[in-house]
Amino acid sequence: MLESIASISRRRSLAALVALGAVFGAGSALAQVRIDIAGVGGSRIPVAIVDFRDESKSPQPIAAIIRADLERSGQFRSVDAPADLSEISSPVYADWKARQADALAAGTVNKLADGRLDIRFKLWDVVKGAEVVGQAQAVHPDDARLAAHRIADVIYEKLTGEKGVFATRMAYVTKAGRRYSLVIADADGEGAKPALNSPEPIISPAWAPNGRELAYVSFESGKATVRVQDVQTGQRRVLADYKGTNSAPAWSPDGSKLALSLSREGGTQLFVMNRDGSNVRRLTRSNAIDTEPCYSPDGSQIYFVSDRGGGPQIYRMPADGGPADRVTFNGNYNISPAISPDGKTMAYIARIGGAFRLSVMDLATGQAQQISDASDDESPSFSPNSKLIVYASRAGGKEVLMTTTLDGKIKTPLLVTLVEVREPTWGSFAAQ
Repeated sequence: MLESIASISRRRSLAALVALGAVFGAGSALAQVRIDIAGVGGSRIPVAIVDFRDESKSPQPIAAIIRADLERSGQFRSVDAPADLSEISSPVYADWKARQADALAAGTVNKLADGRLDIRFKLWDVVKGAEVVGQAQAVHPDDARLAAHRIADVIYEKLTGEKGVFATRMAYVTKAGRRYSLVIADADGEGAKPALNSPEPIISPAWAPNGRELAYVSFESGKATVRVQDVQTGQRRVLADYKGTNSAPAWSPDGSKLALSLSREGGTQLFVMNRDGSNVRRLTRSNAIDTEPCYSPDGSQIYFVSDRGGGPQIYRMPADGGPADRVTFNGNYNISPAISPDGKTMAYIARIGGAFRLSVMDLATGQAQQISDASDDESPSFSPNSKLIVYASRAGGKEVLMTTTLDGKIKTPLLVTLVEVREPTWGSFAAQ
């Protein structure tokens, strides 16, 4: 039964149902670490990113940010570039071929009279011996990191044909002492800023498709209520404050509705409501605990967790309610489903021999694969291009946010900290 997980305080919405009063461990301040790629990623594009000329005028290391972004994607590997090559107008392609680079990028940073930074770059295809793209952007110095992410996105798209996600944002929850924070950060975990601080727990954050709002569960009123917050203005509104628990909000792909878990009618079941909280309708009618809903990308189905079969498993049903089909069959404990934006893959947490590990399933074939060998993974969330997964875990006694490729071969720690960090959620392309 789902009640058996009461002792596992880091399990997401299930813990909200059965361990609302759990005590979380305290820790110290956040500590950023250098990106470190682990594993073997197979065939990756060798690319050289030359330090930008006059990069010292920027408060951020532009070239280093771009390199880290591209490496973290699992699609690229960095080729060392001589430190004295800080400006290239017409590269000698033979030299870069000798360095085994397939692509090359370089640029400049200049300070404008109004204080903004003029950041320019060019990308060359070394194999074809041709310039691919050249761009310029004028940004406030505070936006230098975002400018670097945007350049990485351009390089990624030009060389892979797919959209990059480096300029998107994530949200996650931290707990330091008795203080909880809902944090918004860049896709590399940097630039973190609190959107909300509270002495009471915050759980289950979920980005709206418009990239401007976050839904989450707050305990500030003494019980679990679902709230929505505008991340720009900080304006908040209560969406669900019914008798019993109100938990696990999930936005529909068009942002018009939210599915959530309520116990207002006795028992914990799935409901759906309009984005303003109106037209609340019950979706499931079981004797079990039904929770952790998430929509398919086309909005036609809802995946959720239920113990109707005796233990927590993942099920799927029509978005308007109806018969549910079981999706997971390996093991007796599978929770926290997340569906990739392209609809091909489901990420989830499976209990394997007492360890909670990130797994993925090919939804077309039902084939499942464990892609983590850790023991305390939680809360997977896909990048908007479906190529990466962010999740929370523990390593060496520390809390860590990780990204991984879908095959698990390239993992990157984004944030390693002694405070509790959990429930990362990756925003859409609109979350920039």
